[in-house]
Amino acid sequence: MTKSGMKSVLLITKALADRQRIRMLLLLQGRELCVCQIIAVLDLAPSTISKHLSILSAAGLVEHRKEGRWAYYRLPAGSADAMVRSALQWVGQSLRHDEAIAKDVKKLAGVLRCDPEVLCRQQRKC
Repeated sequence: MTKSGMKSVLLITKALADRQRIRMLLLLQGRELCVCQIIAVLDLAPSTISKHLSILSAAGLVEHRKEGRWAYYRLPAGSADAMVRSALQWVGQSLRHDEAIAKDVKKLAGVLRCDPEVLCRQQRKC
């Protein structure tokens, strides 16, 4: 394994060693989400969500784009490194029947019915 390979493994394993980050990855399966939508599902402080997303991004496990004031996150496209693809597949397969993840997915369905702009405004008032 090369030095950069070792660094990638360490970044990925660090990113996967947290329950909230795993939950975020599974929320992003098959979709892109605004940060406010992730906040609404996980019910964590924006600064906490931001820190977790930063760790996931550094590991290559998520990609993001900015659109005005909004930041959107998604799992990496087909060009993702093989270790990243393998790690994401393993997490998804391992937790496909997890009850907590099923609750997150159900809550996400309700959040997706809300306008992200309205969600963001509500979160700023809190």
